[in-house]
Amino acid sequence: MHLAYPAVLSALLFCTGLYGVLARRNAILVLMSVELMLNAVNLNLVAFDVWLSKAAEETLHSGQALTLFTIAIAAAEIGIGLAIVLAVHRNRGTADIDKLRDTAEGHEPDDPDDTESDTDSEARPADQAAGSGRTGKAEATA
Repeated sequence: MHLAYPAVLSALLFCTGLYGVLARRNAILVLMSVELMLNAVNLNLVAFDVWLSKAAEETLHSGQALTLFTIAIAAAEIGIGLAIVLAVHRNRGTADIDKLRDTAEGHEPDDPDDTESDTDSEARPADQAAGSGRTGKAEATA
């Protein structure tokens, strides 16, 4: 078999996985696409190992050994990734990557309707305005 066949198949698998990572919104589908990309790399490693072992007298099978390491790393990545996705899904109720962007505490909302304007800050109740001594000093100096 020629080296071009597995190389072309590997390129197609990698491009499919790259499209999946860039286009998908679901975190589980993104993890599956990363796994597809890693499998394309594994196919390349094994194909080039077989091709080089035919050309050389000594066969070390280093490509196949690297493939085993890649498979082990991919299994660990999928296990940890799925655990994180399940924990986030339990807390947030979604696995959508765009909705998980704002995970920091106290982050400003992206919606301009939800932001507080200067006129709204003057109309706040007195108990909220008196919560901090620094706000009074800032209003006095302004």
